[in-house]
Amino acid sequence: MNEIITQINEALWSYLLIGALVICGLWFSFKTKGVQFRMVGEMFRLLTESAASVTNDTNDKYNKYQHISSFQAFAVSVATRVGTGNLAGVATAIAIGGPGSVFWMWLIALLGSATAFVESTLGQLFKQRHKDSFIGGPAYYIHKGLHKRWMAVLFAILLIITFGLSYNSIQSNTICGAMQEAFGWSPVIVGFVLSVMALVIVFGGIHRIANVSAVIVPIMAIGYFILVFVIIIMHIQHLPHILNIIVSRAFGLEQGIGGTIGATIMIGVKRGLFSNEAGEGSAPNVAATATVSHPVKQGLIQALGVFTDTLLVCSCTAFVILISGLYNVPGLNGIALTQAALHSEIGSAGPTFIAIAIFLFAFSSIIGNYYYGEANIRFLTSSKMVLTIYRIFSAGIMVMFGALSSLEVVWNLGDLCMALITACNLIAIILLGKYVFRLLENYEKQKRAGIKNPVFHRDQLPELEKDLDCWD
Repeated sequence: MNEIITQINEALWSYLLIGALVICGLWFSFKTKGVQFRMVGEMFRLLTESAASVTNDTNDKYNKYQHISSFQAFAVSVATRVGTGNLAGVATAIAIGGPGSVFWMWLIALLGSATAFVESTLGQLFKQRHKDSFIGGPAYYIHKGLHKRWMAVLFAILLIITFGLSYNSIQSNTICGAMQEAFGWSPVIVGFVLSVMALVIVFGGIHRIANVSAVIVPIMAIGYFILVFVIIIMHIQHLPHILNIIVSRAFGLEQGIGGTIGATIMIGVKRGLFSNEAGEGSAPNVAATATVSHPVKQGLIQALGVFTDTLLVCSCTAFVILISGLYNVPGLNGIALTQAALHSEIGSAGPTFIAIAIFLFAFSSIIGNYYYGEANIRFLTSSKMVLTIYRIFSAGIMVMFGALSSLEVVWNLGDLCMALITACNLIAIILLGKYVFRLLENYEKQKRAGIKNPVFHRDQLPELEKDLDCWD
C-alpha cells in the first residue's frame, strides 16, 4: 500500500501540483503588484493591532463575540506552519533532494506568500458568525462565493482528513522520534501523554487554542532563533560557501544528493508547501476567526506568516545542517539528521534541545491542525456527537497512530492528502481572486486618502452582498 501511495504522489507532484503552485504564485504576485514585497511594513504594523482597535462596528450583535486578535490568529496559523516541516521536513528535503532543495523551498515561499494573501483575505471576506466567535475557510468561500456546495463539502472532507488526521500523525511521529533519540523514551508512552494533553486543550475550543498558541509560538521561535543565530555567527566564514552550494545545486550545476534536478525541485516544493502551507487552504480557517475592520488586513498578516516560517525558521535549520556537513551521511534523515547536526555543533545538549523544541513546535501544530478540522466539521454538521468523535480521533487516535507508525508511512500519506487538498483550493482561489484584487485596491485607496484604519462594508461588493454574513 505504501508503494502505491508513493507512485500516486510522484504522478501528482510531477505533473500537476508544482506547475499549479508556481503559476498561481506568479499570477497573484502580478495581479497584486507584488503585495508580499511592497507591503511588508504594513504587515508588521497590522500585527500589533488589537481586536478592540480594529473594528469600528458598534452594533450590539458584534459585542457578544469573544474577539480574537490579529496576533492570536497569526499565532495559531504560525503554530501549524512552524512545526515538523521546519525541523524534520527540511532535513528530509536536504537528505533526499540535496542542498539545492532549500532554494526551491525559498522560491515557493516567495511566490506562495501572495497565494497566502489571497486565500486568507477570502477567508475573512466570507467568514460567518458562529455562536461567540467567527468561523470560515475555503469550504465557506467555495460555498458562498462559487455557489458549489458539492465542492465545498469535498474540500471540507479533504481538510479534515489532511490536517485533523494525517498531519497530526506526522507531528506525533516526529515528537516521539525526537524523544526516543534524546532520552530513550518509548513512543507508546510519549504518544499517550501527547494524546491526553491534546485532548484537554482541544475540548476548550478555539479560544483556548489561540491562547496556548499565543504563548508557545513566541517562546519556541525566539529560543530556536537565538541558538541557530549563535551557531551561524560562529561559522560565519562558511556562509558564502553554503549559499553557493544551495544555489548551484538547485540548478544542477553540481551533482546533488538526489541525483537529478527534478528530484531536487520536487522535494523542495513538497517540503516547502508542507512547512508554509501557502495554497493548501489551511490558514484561511483561522484567518477568518480574527476581528478586523477590513479583510485585507488579515490577508497581509497571514502572508507574513509564510515569510516567518520558510525564510526564517526553515533557513535556520538548513544552515545548521549544511554547516555540520552531515547531510552526506547515509541513513541520516528527518529529525535524527537535525539532532545529529546540532550535536556536532553544541555537543550532547543538541539532541536534547531539539527534542524540547520539536515538542513545542509539533505540539502547537497538533492543536492548530485540530482546529482547522473543527472549522470544517462545523461546516458539514452542527452535531455535537460528530464533533466529539472527531476530537477523539484527531487529538487521540491519530496522535497514537503517528507515534507507532514508521516515518515513511506517515509522510507518504501526508503528501497524498496535501496534493488533493491543494488542488481543490487552488481552483477556488483562482476563480475568486478577482474579489481580492478589488479589496486590495479599496484598502490602498483608503490608505492614500489618509485613513489610518481602512474599513470595509459589504455594500462595496454589491454582487456579493447577499452572500456575506458579516461586514454590515
